[in-house]
Amino acid sequence: MQITKRGFTLIELLVVIAIIGLLASIVLVSLSGARAKAYDVSRKSELKELQAALELYYNDHNSYPSTNGQWWGNSPNGGNQINWIPGLTPTYISVLPQDPVYTPSACGGWGGAYLYNSNGIDYKLLSHCPQNSSVANTLTTDPFYDLVRPTWAWQVETPGGVNW
Repeated sequence: MQITKRGFTLIELLVVIAIIGLLASIVLVSLSGARAKAYDVSRKSELKELQAALELYYNDHNSYPSTNGQWWGNSPNGGNQINWIPGLTPTYISVLPQDPVYTPSACGGWGGAYLYNSNGIDYKLLSHCPQNSSVANTLTTDPFYDLVRPTWAWQVETPGGVNW
């Protein structure tokens, strides 16, 4: 009487491992896209918070914090990194936000920064080079759409708009 052991062959095990690996890679790709979208939602939310703080500042001073028409930002390559919107903290917003994911190599070294430009009368606030490619697919009806930088930035600006 011969006893046979039943089990999986090496080929069957390799096929199962290959299928699991393929499924895992598909899940990881979709999760990274979801993570990028979450970062972009965070950026848009912070832009709206900054816009509200700027309007509060305007109500008290009858002008916006001025950078003398130059771009200031929180990137190591951009302007005043600590107080990149002068006079806004701590009265109107407790802390100026930093980009959720700073990537120095992205967008010519600016890599996902917030940028601010104001002459005191008008302002423009950018989320420069967000991580997600959804900027390029943004509809022109999106309130964050930037006519000047339609493929690599979101913006909020003075009510009425400026084209910097």
